[in-house]
Amino acid sequence: MSKKRRSRISVILFLPLVTLGLLAVCFLGGMVSSIPERAEQIFGPPSPSLGKARLYYQSVALILQEEKLTTPANPMGGMITFTILPGEPLEEIIQRLNKTSLIQHPQAFRVYLIYSGFDTNIQAGEYSLSPAMSPVEIAQALQDATPAEVTFTILAGWRAEEVAEAFPFAGIAASSEAFLGEVQARAAEGFLFPGTYQLPRDASPPALVAAFRQEFEVQVTLTLREGFANEGFLLEEAVTLASIIEREAILPEEMPMIASVFINRLRADMTLGADPTIQYALGYNAAQNTWWTNPLSADDLTINSPYNTYLVHGFPPSPISNPSLEALQAVAFPAQTPYYYFRAACDNSGRHLFSETYEEHVGKGCQ
Repeated sequence: MSKKRRSRISVILFLPLVTLGLLAVCFLGGMVSSIPERAEQIFGPPSPSLGKARLYYQSVALILQEEKLTTPANPMGGMITFTILPGEPLEEIIQRLNKTSLIQHPQAFRVYLIYSGFDTNIQAGEYSLSPAMSPVEIAQALQDATPAEVTFTILAGWRAEEVAEAFPFAGIAASSEAFLGEVQARAAEGFLFPGTYQLPRDASPPALVAAFRQEFEVQVTLTLREGFANEGFLLEEAVTLASIIEREAILPEEMPMIASVFINRLRADMTLGADPTIQYALGYNAAQNTWWTNPLSADDLTINSPYNTYLVHGFPPSPISNPSLEALQAVAFPAQTPYYYFRAACDNSGRHLFSETYEEHVGKGCQ
C-alpha cells in the first residue's frame, strides 16, 4: 500500500474519533453546567456567598446524598423541644441533632447547611422538631427560633379553669394547677380581664395572674368604680354581678337590661335565680365536655352550694366568670326598668323577653 493511501485512511479514521471526542466534551460540559440547576430544583437556591467551584462541589455532594436529606429519620416520631444556646458551635448543634435521633447523616446535613447558607443563620432558642421531619425541613426550621413571647387571648365569660386550659395551646409553659392555685390564693376569679396579651412563654403563674389583674385595673376606670358605688355595690359585688350578666347575655346591647333585672331583684330581697351560678357550682360536665352544663335539670337547681342563687339570697361567694368591659359597664350604668324576669326569645335570635310579673314571664314561654 502506498504512503499516500495510508495517510488518506488515517485521516478518515481520525475524523470520527475527533468528532466523538468533541461530542463527549460537549455532553460532559452540558452535564456539568446542569448540576447546580438540578441541585436548586431539589434543594432550593444556593447561598450567594458560594463561589463557582464551591457551588459545583456542594451541588454534586447534595445530589449524591439526596435520599439522606429528604428522608425522615423516623416517620412515626413525635415532637420534641430542641434548645440551641447562644454562641453554640455549629458542629455541636449537628452532633446533638444526631444524638437525639433527629438526623441520621450529620455530614450530609452539614453539606446542605453550607449549600443553603443556613449554617450562618441558625438562631439560639427553643425549637419544636420531630424525627418525622426530613433533614431539609429541620434545617429550615432552625432558621426561625420559637419566639420568647406568645399571643394569648382570654375570652369574656371564661372561668379560671378555661383560662388555664388554654395555656398549652398558646405555648405557655405554666402549670394549670399552679395557676389555679394562684387565682384562688389571690381571689382573682372575675379579675382576669378578657383580651389579647403578649406574654413570655415561661411566665410564672403569679406573673400571669398579675398581668391579667393589671389589665383589669387599667380598664376599670374611676368612672366605672363611681358607677358601682352609686348603685350601692362594692367592687367585688359589682364584678360578681357582671360575671353573671356575662354568662346570661348573648347580645351585648341587652346587658344593661339584664343588669336592671338582677338589681331590681336584689332591692326587692328576691334571690338572683341565675342559671350560670348553678352551672358554676356543678363544675365540669364530662359528658358534655364543658364547664357550663346546658340544659340544667330540675335536680341541678336544688344543688347544695353557696353558688345556688335559686336558694341563697344575695351574691354568690365570688365571681363565676371573667366579665367583659361591656358587662362591667352594664352594672355601673344599668337600664332603669320595672322588670324582674327575663327569658330567651323563641326565635333563636339570642334576644330576651322581659317581664314585670312571674305570670307574664310564664306566659312568654315557647309553645
